[in-house]
Amino acid sequence: MRQFSFEYPWVLLFILIFLLCAKFCKIKGRSIYFPHLDALFTSNVKHNKILAFLKWLTIVMALVALASPILTKEYSNSKKNGRDIVLVIDTSGSMQQGRFDMKNLSKNKFDVVKEVASDFVLRRKDDRIGLITFADVAFVSSPLTFEKKFLAKIIKMQRLGIAGQKTAINDALVQAYAMLDRSQSKSKIVILLTDGVDNMSKVSVEEVSNLIAISDIKLYTIGIGATRDYDGRSLEAFAKAGEGEAFAATNSKMLHEIYEKIDALELTKIDDKKIIQHIYLYAYPLFIAILSLVFFIYLRVMGRGK
Repeated sequence: MRQFSFEYPWVLLFILIFLLCAKFCKIKGRSIYFPHLDALFTSNVKHNKILAFLKWLTIVMALVALASPILTKEYSNSKKNGRDIVLVIDTSGSMQQGRFDMKNLSKNKFDVVKEVASDFVLRRKDDRIGLITFADVAFVSSPLTFEKKFLAKIIKMQRLGIAGQKTAINDALVQAYAMLDRSQSKSKIVILLTDGVDNMSKVSVEEVSNLIAISDIKLYTIGIGATRDYDGRSLEAFAKAGEGEAFAATNSKMLHEIYEKIDALELTKIDDKKIIQHIYLYAYPLFIAILSLVFFIYLRVMGRGK
């Protein structure tokens, strides 16, 4: 935003003094400031419109320069401290279970998870997000990226059984933490979603728990479906070690609410600083004043020489 103003606006009041003096004061033959240029103020100057214009232009521009015109630029320097987030999604055979969305019974748990995760990704505009999918094995479906629309498409393209039918939660967490370990972000988050019990990992629970505990990465866990379907105690222990929270969702509405809560808990920090820049413009009216004075003197002296 630009704004024009004067640093010393009261100086412009002197224009009124000059106008009053021009009307009521008698012209003297000799100027105080230019003692050798008495011819500049002889009576025939009054009848010379060009000289009168140059005289007043000099006076007005000199006073404008003294008033110090300023152009002020004000803008915000917003520094957004985005987060690095890794979504870890279960693609095992148990995610095929239906009746998870009471509004659409044809949808299985995995269909709902893809919709909710995609919506979460599109809302996190200033964050980098990656995706780990797992079943028998865990693999990187997408590295950390700012391309949210592309990542949402990747999520929707995921298919059940793409990584097998069993559940390797511990291996998936190791993959997620390895991805974030190379990140330079000050805030790192893992969101694990599963509906099963680990029965395929090569890494033990103790090793994963230690990894979570010594890391600066926050962990949220989400167990979906009936509580008997997944190991709630392990998910709570993981979340506690990762200084996050453990959630449970028995239907699509609860899952939506959980992702919304995580979204609210992990707001992107914005450091908004106002910067004001002053551009001084007095040089321009001062240049015009000097130039018009030079022309005034030149024309008056030339006219006197004729």
